[in-house]
Amino acid sequence: VQLVESGGGLVQPGGSVRLSCAAFGFTFSAYLMSWYRQAPGKEREFVASISSTGGRPKYADFGKGRFTISRDNAKNMVYLQMNSLKPEDTAVYFCSQNFGIIWGQGTQVTVSS
Repeated sequence: VQLVESGGGLVQPGGSVRLSCAAFGFTFSAYLMSWYRQAPGKEREFVASISSTGGRPKYADFGKGRFTISRDNAKNMVYLQMNSLKPEDTAVYFCSQNFGIIWGQGTQVTVSS
């Protein structure tokens, strides 16, 4: 069972980035998936979740209107599109099965000019 995130990097303020998470070793389409993030010196926090069928997306307040979570069950992938990025969005972003049952290794997103 494994989750592998990709797509992070250095982004300018106001820019966009799309994170991807590939799932291996479990019946992906049966599980809610979520994204979390952890900034330096801070606790890991919820970013967004999406139901097993791709409906009912939920977002943390800081992501509403800027972030979009989606999934492709045929490809065992979940995505996080992040727009209008701010320096305070700088963090390691983690993909998770359900709400923290299984974690990926994370991908760094740095928002800086």
